[in-house]
Amino acid sequence: MEIRMMNAKDLRIVFMGTPEFAVPSLRALVDSGYHVVAVVTAPDKPAGRGQQLHKSDVKIAAEELGLPILQPEKLKAPEFIEAMRELQPDLSIVIAFRMLPEVIWAMPRLGTFNLHASLLPQYRGAAPINWAIINGETETGITTFLLNHEIDKGAILGQTRVPIAPEDNIGTLYDRLMHLGPSLVLETVERLATGDVQPMKQEGIDESVLKPAPKIFKDDCRIDWSWNGKRIVDFIRGLSPYPAAWSPMFRDGQAVNTAKIFAARFDTSLPAAASGTVATDWREELSVACADGWIQILEIQFAGKRRMTVHDLLLGFRDIDAYRFGE
Repeated sequence: MEIRMMNAKDLRIVFMGTPEFAVPSLRALVDSGYHVVAVVTAPDKPAGRGQQLHKSDVKIAAEELGLPILQPEKLKAPEFIEAMRELQPDLSIVIAFRMLPEVIWAMPRLGTFNLHASLLPQYRGAAPINWAIINGETETGITTFLLNHEIDKGAILGQTRVPIAPEDNIGTLYDRLMHLGPSLVLETVERLATGDVQPMKQEGIDESVLKPAPKIFKDDCRIDWSWNGKRIVDFIRGLSPYPAAWSPMFRDGQAVNTAKIFAARFDTSLPAAASGTVATDWREELSVACADGWIQILEIQFAGKRRMTVHDLLLGFRDIDAYRFGE
């Protein structure tokens, strides 16, 4: 990578991103006087009952900021490659976007860096915040790194470490990391511009100790009540509020409903019972037996119903002890 000292505010920057997570960093770049020459984001997509075209969060922000916007369907399309060349970027910044072809990420003089929501090399992949909580980590962070041919394996430029509190879920930790992103992004831009950076290659790492962060699908969110209590609580936290941990519900051996669980705590005060067994006081408490105790459910949502507290649920669900969770 060529390093030539210059004023960071003179760099021609292309910003690439789609969801809300990328927006604070884009706004920080513009508000701080950096020269964002274009924003690249996903094409508008139909959504909702009326299938009206829906703009990405980054596009909405870019429009408010008065920035040129590119929305390529295909990142290898000749017209997009030519449009990028015409921008003459010195640096590209990627936050929560698609995988770029080499012709795009290698184009800027200073390269392309990505902001990733983990302490690389741990939690490479699409869902690093979820998996850090699911796995019971007590610390995570954000990393800027240069893109190369392999996903999330480029040379590290900077990191910020963040504790994970016991009460954190994906929603709270996502917000915290999202708002920490801008300071690391701006710091990375400054260091690249001045040459005050020594990229740390992700080499010589024992891959067997690394934890992956693959994309999460519905089947991955199903609770196994034979797990121990801490694992289940961390699993629920790592998926709340979205996509949400869930469990089928059975009555007389037949699957009759599904429940999403958004908040829970581990409890050992009740006598042991078979995994999936339901216990309730009919007023404020609903618990499900697991391997080493009970999971006291705090917020729940049945299929087709609204999300509610257990107190509200029990007001209208008088025979819940006739059910069991899981198979």
